[in-house]
Amino acid sequence: MMKPILFYGVPSGCSFGSIVALEWLGRPYRLCRVEMPGEAGSDAYRRINPLAETPTLLTAGGETLSESMAILNHIAAQGLEAQLGYPQGSPDFDRLNQMLAFLNTTFFGAFAPLWHALEHEMRDAEKQVLLDYGREAVAKAHRQLEMMLADRPWLLGAQRSVADAYFIGIARWAEYLQVVDRSDYPNLQRLYNKLEQDPAVIFAHAIEQQRPVVGGGGFAGEVPLAEALPAR
Repeated sequence: MMKPILFYGVPSGCSFGSIVALEWLGRPYRLCRVEMPGEAGSDAYRRINPLAETPTLLTAGGETLSESMAILNHIAAQGLEAQLGYPQGSPDFDRLNQMLAFLNTTFFGAFAPLWHALEHEMRDAEKQVLLDYGREAVAKAHRQLEMMLADRPWLLGAQRSVADAYFIGIARWAEYLQVVDRSDYPNLQRLYNKLEQDPAVIFAHAIEQQRPVVGGGGFAGEVPLAEALPAR
């Protein structure tokens, strides 16, 4: 069996959460850096992800898996003992998928207009409409997640899960896009601060910023895209 390879996107890709989850899992894996949007749209990368999106996981069995929710569930299934995930069919599994779905649609989706305005040329009036819509959507998503988290230590309760890994990868966009003040949401700020001190999150930041890394998990090095692609 080969070591899995996670193709992660920079700058500030949502694949950040999958890096954190792999570190928490602690099993051997490698990383492949994909610059967005240029390299992600290349013919080479489209061989494993025709949608030209990150992340993509090349599994230990040589299969490719895309979409963060699917990749995180794949990681969680291997981390049941550490409660990164839960057995399929259990109430906890349903709660995890409910939270991942919220993060994937409402929380992630709220930022989409802001990313579009940042990455595309358009008339000032059109851009302002997108910015106003996106800021309200992000604020609403934060209000909703603030209420869902309440005073629990982690998104699902007493134990961290892949949902928390996914959350931190998206939540940091608030600063990147200068959209909301997280201190207005004390429960989310508390969770964010705790995660930012986690060694796996510190590791993922260092990976993205190409700083020296000290992995506490199973990180087995980076591999260039040309070498990471499976044989035709």
